[in-house]
Amino acid sequence: MAELDIPELSLVLLIGASGSGKSVFAERHFGAFEVISSDFCRGLVSSDPANQAATEDAFEVLGLIAAKRLRRGLLTVVDATNVQAAARRSLIALAREHDVLPVGLVLDLPEAVCLERNRDRPEPLAESAIRRQVKSLRQSLKGLGREGLRHVHRLTSPAEVDAASIRRTKLYNDRRDDLGPFDVIGDVHGCLDELTALLVKLGYELQRDDGGELVDAEHPDGRRAVFLGDLIDRGPATVGTLRLVMGMTAARHALAVPGNHEAKLVRALGRGAKVQLGHGLAETLAQLEAAGPEFTERVRAWCDGLISHYVLDEGRLVVAHAGLKEAYHGRASGRVRAFALYGDTTGESDEFGLPVRYPWAEDYRGRAMVLYGHTPVLRAEWVNNTLCLDTGCVFGGKLSALRYPEKELVQVPASRLYCEPVRPLAAGMGAGGADADTGAAAGAGPEADGGRQRRPGVLDARDVLGKRLVETRWAGRVTVQAEQAAGAFEVMSRFAAAPERLAYLPPTMAPVASSRQEGYLEHPLEAFAHYAEAGLAQVICEEKHMGSRAVVWLARRDGPADPGPSAAPGAVFGGGPGIIHTRTGRPFFGRELEAEALDRLRAAVERAGLWDELDADWLMLDAELLPWSLKAEGLLESQYRPVAASAAAMYAAATDALAAAGARGLDVGDLLAATHHRQANAAGYARAVETYGWPVDGLTGVQIAPFQLLATNKAACYAQSHRWHLELADRLAGADPAFIRRTRRFELDPADRPAAARAVAWWEELTAQGGEGMVVKPMTSPVRRGARLVQAGLKVRGREYLRMTYGPDYLDRLDDLRQRNLGLKRSLALREYALGLEAIDRLVAGEPLWRRHEAVFAVLALESAPTDPRL
Repeated sequence: MAELDIPELSLVLLIGASGSGKSVFAERHFGAFEVISSDFCRGLVSSDPANQAATEDAFEVLGLIAAKRLRRGLLTVVDATNVQAAARRSLIALAREHDVLPVGLVLDLPEAVCLERNRDRPEPLAESAIRRQVKSLRQSLKGLGREGLRHVHRLTSPAEVDAASIRRTKLYNDRRDDLGPFDVIGDVHGCLDELTALLVKLGYELQRDDGGELVDAEHPDGRRAVFLGDLIDRGPATVGTLRLVMGMTAARHALAVPGNHEAKLVRALGRGAKVQLGHGLAETLAQLEAAGPEFTERVRAWCDGLISHYVLDEGRLVVAHAGLKEAYHGRASGRVRAFALYGDTTGESDEFGLPVRYPWAEDYRGRAMVLYGHTPVLRAEWVNNTLCLDTGCVFGGKLSALRYPEKELVQVPASRLYCEPVRPLAAGMGAGGADADTGAAAGAGPEADGGRQRRPGVLDARDVLGKRLVETRWAGRVTVQAEQAAGAFEVMSRFAAAPERLAYLPPTMAPVASSRQEGYLEHPLEAFAHYAEAGLAQVICEEKHMGSRAVVWLARRDGPADPGPSAAPGAVFGGGPGIIHTRTGRPFFGRELEAEALDRLRAAVERAGLWDELDADWLMLDAELLPWSLKAEGLLESQYRPVAASAAAMYAAATDALAAAGARGLDVGDLLAATHHRQANAAGYARAVETYGWPVDGLTGVQIAPFQLLATNKAACYAQSHRWHLELADRLAGADPAFIRRTRRFELDPADRPAAARAVAWWEELTAQGGEGMVVKPMTSPVRRGARLVQAGLKVRGREYLRMTYGPDYLDRLDDLRQRNLGLKRSLALREYALGLEAIDRLVAGEPLWRRHEAVFAVLALESAPTDPRL
């Protein structure tokens, strides 16, 4: 059986005359959506797949569909004859446009076979047309490679076609299954002493051959080095550097991508190539000549075989010599290789005769971290989740490495200045020019090459405005519409705290399904049924506090004034003790009262022993702040209390008048009874309103009820069980019971009917005491059922509390209210929940401010979705 290798990401051209079996072959070996048929496209545009007059329009549609698939990184197969060079030319150009490999699958069957099969068709083509197609194919065979097809597979008989199988192969740059950890090393330029010192500092054990030459370095913990190119030229020990790095890659202790200096060396060592011998190349060639022809040929072959870039760790890390914009990640073309080697130039030269490079990192918005070198910088500085690690060792600076995924920068100083740079580097550059030998990569300051750069703490409106697709780990892509973003931008600009102080916004809470229990709109049994159907064996019912949702971001100690986004983990961004803010990002208190509240919380965390236990410099809590009137006193005074007061006055006067009328002998019994009923409803409404407010003086009377530890600077904590979270909260409440309120709860198997009955009784007791209700949650979240998230919580509000939401008399129209549409609210809750988790993950991972803010802003934007506010 012939096994035909097809790159996973490629544009496959089926090439063959009509009757050669292309469509059958495509159906057998490729997915239904992977194949685009010219006949099908003719049918789309003309309702007749055989209408040759519609060919031009059909191929326009075919090209558009293929372009959309390739842009999304999907294998695409074109089922057409493709026997003429002009037809292939446009498709090969399409592949190049999207930086994917064009592949030819040629079904070169005998003409007699094609003619015989054509005769069996319901609407056979003219035999002369098939003979022309076979002739065109035969004339094309020798030139398919020259046309640009990177792989060509030819099958010449029905037996070969039947025996063939397709093997999908990864691109050489696709190492997403390689998870690391890695130590990514910047431009070495022949500085072997500094390289060996850096490897030792990183923990590698050096190995020498019998002659004492360094030939390998292995890390005892299995870490691997990744070299970012430009190993050669300018420095004193190119041969030794190459011998060591080639040995490490051969032993699989390292990976390497080529630099522009390696690319130039390959051309210099090739036959007949003419290259300029500047920038240290002449010295490199002299060193190689002294090492002998055998070693030189090994070097040439090794450098020539280096892959332009690698995509690593499930797509989270990309390494390339000069960097790589997102559209090129995992792609393969000459254009991609050129960008990876040289960057993006403007076509101009500066006053030193060097190319002016476009600052691609400034516009980078990709999820993957990109590590690169090429242009020496004074300090390694994060720019939009990218980091340049060429800190000019050969120019007297430092040799830098980044430990991944730890994001720890490790450096060694140059022993001396080996080469004067063509372009002067930043003032103060030298052996001590970089910030630190070991630590987080710097977060502020301009690049040494003078390129434009957005400062790390500065956001750009383009990051959030317009229609946005936000990638999340738990729910895939979440769409934010342009009008939603515009509304959120207004709120964020005018009312919210500074973005660097907003790391998380909590999601809206999904309502429970409408109950069919007599006299109830919401009831716990519907929540238990929902989670039992989802297959959950344990849920927890948490008391729903009568306050406002609050997020607490608390520092163990005051941070620096403005540490910047790359200072994570270890400081609350924006400095200061932290923040307590609302669901929409507004601070709850003025600065003095907020500082007092944070001091009390910090002291409680200290007394509970959690700082040391969690090894935390900061922590983030999801909580409820009580009373509700603290945030909504104006709403109580302007809406709820006036309704209660006017209803009480109105019904009192009405019952007095009706009673007097009855005393005079008028038949008003039914009307009086109805009025008494509505008066009782209004009284229930008034009682519910008053439970939401009480007098406070400063922090006196204020309470906070934490129910989840979202994250610390060391880890995201949201996946811990809710029992674990509430036990931590209990310890905080024990440390300051006057200020921190405990959350009562009840655990059960939702399918256990006796346990469910006990939970219902507990809920009834809570609500009879004036409580709002409870929230039912999976014991551990997040939970997926198949590909979909399960609701993180369902709120079940008490019968009397719902009078505030639906009106005093809502129980009299339950049948109508039970028709409420819950779908949009529930969908919104899931999307906001996934965005919140994404924001936490990005924060703990130390991603740049714009990346964290993207997810936070999206939650606020989704809040403008038109949902029933009563839900």
